[in-house]
Amino acid sequence: MLIVGLGNPGKEYEWTRHNLGFMLIDKLAHDAGFAVGRRECSSLVGRGEIEGVRTKLAKPQTFMNLSGHAVSCLLAKIESESPLKELVVISDDLALPFGKIRVRERGSAGGHNGLKSIIASLGTNDFVRLRIGIQPDHPISDSKRFVLDTFSKSERAVVAEVLDQSAKAIRTIIRDGALKAMSEFN
Repeated sequence: MLIVGLGNPGKEYEWTRHNLGFMLIDKLAHDAGFAVGRRECSSLVGRGEIEGVRTKLAKPQTFMNLSGHAVSCLLAKIESESPLKELVVISDDLALPFGKIRVRERGSAGGHNGLKSIIASLGTNDFVRLRIGIQPDHPISDSKRFVLDTFSKSERAVVAEVLDQSAKAIRTIIRDGALKAMSEFN
């Protein structure tokens, strides 16, 4: 399995809404007892077992809107007849309420630049993704600024909960497949 969390590299983006993919990769690695730090395909990667399955966790270091380059390179290294079936992409989602998650087997980019880049690079939208909601409870005038803002202290408790739920969903995808995860977590 290849699990890719989307985000932006650098300390200044660490606690931003756009970095939930990176945060979840870090949680999955910590929970499974391995590190994500080796450089490969313009990404930081780590390998280990999750739910008894050899899994590669990756955080592209290309910035969000160029994630496709890193993902296509990582996917090319998978020795499988259908490598797309081995891919799960984790992203934030501005259209999904804050704290909610959605698993999908395929779909559009939904305005997300990281997903747009991956779909363009792979030439398909036929891959599993886990979307983590960041929709504000009030109107915003600048969505780019909003996704790059850091979570407030009060939001961080919800972030911890949603990361726990998201980690369970990823483990379910690995163990039982996306359909099972969709019925359990959507």
